[in-house]
Amino acid sequence: MNRLADTITSIDNELSKRHIDLDPGGYFIIYLDREAGLICAKHFTNLINEKGLAVDPETGKVIPAKGKIERTAQTLYTGRTAKELCVKIFEQTQPCPISMLDHAAYLGREFMRAEYALINGTEYVQD
Repeated sequence: MNRLADTITSIDNELSKRHIDLDPGGYFIIYLDREAGLICAKHFTNLINEKGLAVDPETGKVIPAKGKIERTAQTLYTGRTAKELCVKIFEQTQPCPISMLDHAAYLGREFMRAEYALINGTEYVQD
């Protein structure tokens, strides 16, 4: 990597460690369907408890940040590009499932990273 790329990677890695408030509108699991040429985003609903943790609205149990959990997605959104996916979620879905601007910005960044990986055949891992 060149120096600029190293600096950018370092900045992003450090910022990924910061605290973020969770969106009461829910969360997304983003992945690629390479065979279909799609970026996929499963939307899951949640509630935020008094400690700021996401909880399953059906069970009231805290949703772990890491590890496997069996939940049913509310909606599956797909797009061939990051822009197409953003238009579907932010402009065509009413009410919009995102209630926080920082969550919207995060999703836009992740969809661009996923699009890049789809185009270049590289691995995509959601941040």
